[in-house]
Amino acid sequence: MAASWAAQVLTTRDGTVLLMLLLAAAAADGQSFHFGTCPRPSVQKDFNITEYMGTWYEIEKLPALFEKGKCNQATYTLLSDGTVSVRNAELLSNGQVNSIECVAKVKDPSEPAILDVSFFKGAPGAPYWVLSTDYQSYSLVYSCSDYLGLFHIDFAWILARTRALPADIINQQHDKLAAAGVSINRLTVFNQTGCDNMA
Repeated sequence: MAASWAAQVLTTRDGTVLLMLLLAAAAADGQSFHFGTCPRPSVQKDFNITEYMGTWYEIEKLPALFEKGKCNQATYTLLSDGTVSVRNAELLSNGQVNSIECVAKVKDPSEPAILDVSFFKGAPGAPYWVLSTDYQSYSLVYSCSDYLGLFHIDFAWILARTRALPADIINQQHDKLAAAGVSINRLTVFNQTGCDNMA
């Protein structure tokens, strides 16, 4: 119903009907869709991108259509030009490893915990905000995009250096998201078992 209302609102704006239909489909298919603009949570202070490099495993997330498998992980490598190579990988139900590579870069050196991730050359980047990390065990990441100032779609990930994370650390990340105005009621737990085929 909300998606239908939004589609009616935007049919009066030139060039926005297709965008609205795509967003309505995303909302209907489980994306984290909200009216209004994105929350603006604070990010990790004095973020050290070098310490962040390496592999992180996805423990919990807000819904993301582009993630279909299990054993999801991301490996970050700092490049000589200061950008970051990112390899995202997951294990599909047929036993195949599905992966995609992208490049992340810090948008503003004064806020190094706010990165922009580009999956295809020339395509607009997606936000990647490191809200909190201790570099050694956990990271809390948030991404949100506004559309026409009327609604937003957001993503959040609780990451770990291992395929499991203690419940108290997970609960702390829930509290941080909630305090930032991010809805946590749709967080789902990743399946990080049976991951022997992952490199």
